[in-house]
Amino acid sequence: MTRVSDGVTIVHGEEELFRRTGHLFATVTDFACAAAGLASWVADHQPRELEAHMAARRREMRIRKIYPSGLLLDSYAAHELARRRDSLGAEIRITTEEINETIILDRRVVILAGDPHAGRRSYSVITQPETVQGVISLFETAWRSATDLAVHDARVAEIRRLAPAVLDLLSQGVKDEAAARRLGLGLRTYRRRVAELMDALGAESRFQAGARARELGLI
Repeated sequence: MTRVSDGVTIVHGEEELFRRTGHLFATVTDFACAAAGLASWVADHQPRELEAHMAARRREMRIRKIYPSGLLLDSYAAHELARRRDSLGAEIRITTEEINETIILDRRVVILAGDPHAGRRSYSVITQPETVQGVISLFETAWRSATDLAVHDARVAEIRRLAPAVLDLLSQGVKDEAAARRLGLGLRTYRRRVAELMDALGAESRFQAGARARELGLI
């Protein structure tokens, strides 16, 4: 544990994070989270117990979660997000913007995840009021611009079906004309699907789309 300043503490690894913040999850009534993927870095040690606890308290909690749009290109992930929404009574929105992994507890405590280093992650636990309010403002901006899970899922249903094949063809560098023939699509339709795929991944280029897809485990 490293105390950076009053109200900001750096902890190293999930065990230390739980020792310092586990009690807060037992009593939280306003839970906001921006997550990069399905795996919850805050629940790696006791994911089933934590989810069951939240489900039991769903009537007294507000749970909001933001996930990246690329997750919905995977059928399992799309199903799992819907399950979590229904079991927890959570509000889930999807964004095409890059998000920093964040948890906000009762608008008083913020947990920011750092980049993994040597297989271990550091977390900033913040209670300094002005900093907490700044993170809340960023989260609320992202929340307002994000799309409801059901709405976004309907938008990407067709491209999700084609995503594995399209990503495979892109990774092989297959030219559009040949790729369209392999998929039985017209050239314009194929290029439209590629554009939709890039949009779902929040990518500005095909190369970036491949990188995002790898990060999400889609290829």
